Amino acid sequence: MRLIGLDPGLRLTGWGVIEVEGNRLRHVAHGVVKVATGGTLAERLRELFEGVAGIVAAQQPLEAAVEETFVNVNPGSTLKLGQARGVVMLAPARAGLPVYEYAANLVKKSVTGAGHADKHQIAMMVGRLLPGVDATQDAADALAVAICHAHHRATAKRIEAAL
Repeated sequence: MRLIGLDPGLRLTGWGVIEVEGNRLRHVAHGVVKVATGGTLAERLRELFEGVAGIVAAQQPLEAAVEETFVNVNPGSTLKLGQARGVVMLAPARAGLPVYEYAANLVKKSVTGAGHADKHQIAMMVGRLLPGVDATQDAADALAVAICHAHHRATAKRIEAAL
């Protein structure tokens, strides 16, 4: 089963693809969609959508997992991040993939064992769970989302079926 994890951001959106076979995880690819800081918000969102959609098309995952947005101190920043997250969720959904959402604390706890781990700890544990992977912070966070989904996907499917 090929999964993609996405860590949304308006400027940098991390992505990571893993293969899951039983309880074994294998790294496939990772990277960051970089969006120019110039231009209108609509242009930037279009660029983000096209970048994520291109990765989904190239990597051919069967499911997608996205980190939920946390509330920021600045309401304007929170709103823009929410819009970016919506675009990031739309790309795999338009490709026909089921999209699952995970709270940031659950992602951190699933990968590091602590719900308040910092980015360095996440990157280090991703490297341990996927040997040989040296991912930047945004890509490491996305791989962590994919790992979290791999660990929780059976539960997520049962909850979804009950709704």
